[in-house]
Amino acid sequence: MKVSRYPLALVATLTVSSLALTACGGSDSDDAQQKAPPGTTAVNIKATDPAKLKQGGTMNWAIPVFATQWNIAEVDGLQVGPTDVMKSLMPSLWHSNAHGMQNPNKAFLLDASSATVKGKQVVTWHLNPKAKWSDGTPITWKDLAANTKALDGHDKAYKVGSTVGFDQVEDVKKGKDDYEAVMTFAKPFADWKGMFNASANQPLYPAKYVSDAKAFNTAYVNKIPVTGNAFKLGSIDKSAKTVTVVADPKWWGDKPKLDKIVFHAMDSTSMPGAFANGEVDYFDVGGDSSAFKQASKVSAGELREAGGPNYRQLTFNGGSGKLKDPKVRQALFMATDRATIAKSDLKGLGWKPSTMDNHLLIANQKGYQDNSGKLGKYDPKAAGKLLDEAGWKLSGKTRKKGGQELSLRFIIPANTPAATNEGSMLTQMYQQVGVKLQVQTVPFNDFFDKYITPGDFDITPYTLLGTPFAASGSTNVYSAKGGNNDANVGSKKLDDLLHAASANAADPAGALKQTNQADAEAWQLAGVLPLYQRPDIAAIKKNLVNMGALGMTDVVYEHIGFTK
Repeated sequence: MKVSRYPLALVATLTVSSLALTACGGSDSDDAQQKAPPGTTAVNIKATDPAKLKQGGTMNWAIPVFATQWNIAEVDGLQVGPTDVMKSLMPSLWHSNAHGMQNPNKAFLLDASSATVKGKQVVTWHLNPKAKWSDGTPITWKDLAANTKALDGHDKAYKVGSTVGFDQVEDVKKGKDDYEAVMTFAKPFADWKGMFNASANQPLYPAKYVSDAKAFNTAYVNKIPVTGNAFKLGSIDKSAKTVTVVADPKWWGDKPKLDKIVFHAMDSTSMPGAFANGEVDYFDVGGDSSAFKQASKVSAGELREAGGPNYRQLTFNGGSGKLKDPKVRQALFMATDRATIAKSDLKGLGWKPSTMDNHLLIANQKGYQDNSGKLGKYDPKAAGKLLDEAGWKLSGKTRKKGGQELSLRFIIPANTPAATNEGSMLTQMYQQVGVKLQVQTVPFNDFFDKYITPGDFDITPYTLLGTPFAASGSTNVYSAKGGNNDANVGSKKLDDLLHAASANAADPAGALKQTNQADAEAWQLAGVLPLYQRPDIAAIKKNLVNMGALGMTDVVYEHIGFTK
């Protein structure tokens, strides 16, 4: 699962797909009881003063993917599961609150400020002198400089998932001492608080492991050599597919309440049973109605719900021969009954289904508007007309062009009921317009690495996960050369609008206008088709607190604990 980009309170950032959605389940009577999603920035973690919690204990956390790459800033590393692990181990200079506002994480960042100096944006970072890497090396301005250089996109040998913001930096210099970094931007960057930020899926890594491309790409492959947070690495068990992190006695911040966290990688279909048996204490239910029902019956557990910043979508590979013509992709957009898919996928969750009509903003977010036009409306007749214009004519029940059938591969990961359901529904929908859909199920752990990232697919479904930042967070998915642009489509117009919106710090209303203009262009390019906002539902032990449905907040790992 990939992690996605990171728009405002929204839907995206480097691609993390949470492939745990399912369809089915529930009776028709469920529809009458559905509730509208809570606010996007809502949070439900059973917040409790850490001082009132039991000291010690082990949390067992189910994750869907066991990584080989543990550098989550590297293009192959940003996946659901590995990100949870690494955010517990690596520094984040910021904490995100329930409204997506960023506050300095005082364990690492005492304060930071942005000013205009000689016509250029200059950000001064004051680091906590107490902060150290697990090998005893102080965390200094050199780490910020090295991470910036690695992520700025200038050296293509660095396999980075996103260069957002870092590509605007002119230089990073030492300030008054090793704990002050002075960062000068060549162009303004409004979302600079997304830098070195776990909420934006970009925690800090040690300078010596990112200072050259080889180290950046390989130092964290199958190992985690150095950490720097409240927890440190205990062990990695490749056979059991577990990662154990333990409280670091040298940690200088709030003492962790837990002794350790064990991350268990397993198929999403196995998580409800493991939760019921007490093997895991927490897992992300997402939109899986079957998991929802199973978890709701566990007496020692409970479900915590909030409005998720994430959305389910279909990616159409513009690099694939039959989909290079945007008219074909646009036709398939109109041949997709998104409302029916949303209703089916979310049935049994008590959640009101509604289509998402914006790539960059969610419905309960300021500035949201429907920019989809005709492409967001289910219209098989218009879809057929557009396919005719593209030269794909009906021959019997299937369209052909130059002797070739319009037959497309729909790649889905194994043990993912939502994807299976979507494949079945789309097969029927596309059949109505003369398009054959061949559903191909691939091993879950191979889904991104061997199929999606290399472009070995025509259409695929997954979930894009959001972070608290606006247009800047979308660039790695929607810009022409974005590290997570799996659709392989883009335009200079879209790139310019995304960059303009992310740089427009002085005019928030103008930035929102540019964001919506960028979204309108994304619809026309027809690479990613948003389906619906995904609810944030967590199954968790009743006595495990400061964890659950996070909304826009980030996990404060040292505050997770069990009640007395």
